[in-house]
Amino acid sequence: MARNATRPVVTLKSTAGTGVTYVTRKNRGNDPDRLVLRKYDPVAGEHVLFREQR
Repeated sequence: MARNATRPVVTLKSTAGTGVTYVTRKNRGNDPDRLVLRKYDPVAGEHVLFREQR
């Protein structure tokens, strides 16, 4: 098995309306159809949902 399969870069935008974005690499173990991730938004000061920009 090839261990370094290509991992697409995914841009995540906060749903809290703060305009914060993350750029992450998609993990192989994650569900490829998952569109929402929960991450820390420093502007909101809490964990909020981030939507993938595809």
